[in-house]
Amino acid sequence: MVVHGIPNGYRAHEGDLVSVDLGVTLDGLVADSAVTLPVGEIAAASQRLLDACQEALWAGIEQARQGSRLSDISHAIQVVVEGAGFSVVRSLVGHGVGRSYHEDPQIPNYGPPGKGPLLGEGMTLAIEPMITAGRPEVYVHDDDWSISSVDHSLAAHFEHTVAVTAEGPRVLTRAGAALLR
Repeated sequence: MVVHGIPNGYRAHEGDLVSVDLGVTLDGLVADSAVTLPVGEIAAASQRLLDACQEALWAGIEQARQGSRLSDISHAIQVVVEGAGFSVVRSLVGHGVGRSYHEDPQIPNYGPPGKGPLLGEGMTLAIEPMITAGRPEVYVHDDDWSISSVDHSLAAHFEHTVAVTAEGPRVLTRAGAALLR
């Protein structure tokens, strides 16, 4: 699974990677966060996948600055992921958040820098690299919700809700993600 897996009786086993994606609405405002967790001991290749995805997330967050372009986030993520030898899932994107879970702008996890809208103070973004150890293509299961890699390769997904401020990016979901570790 890349995202939205419905277990349907599946029990996690030693060496699996399990993603937890949480959304919270409080006083009409939305936050979205995800983390991929190892189940027990995992293979070194699995740990490299997790590390690359987290590094890509933070590279993207670093670009969430007033005056940057939206694709600066996308490009930073792509450079880290592909530099580590993994693939960016291109059909799934990050997004704006505020009063609903999926607002504009959409934030691809790939692309050239310097394109798209300027980022401005007060924007709130869900930055979420979704990557695979194999091919970037995915398929949607018959439940119309679960999404897997087409080649059944391992996947990782990390996400934070980030506010663009005059002082730089402010991660709004850091405490929630820490609870899952």
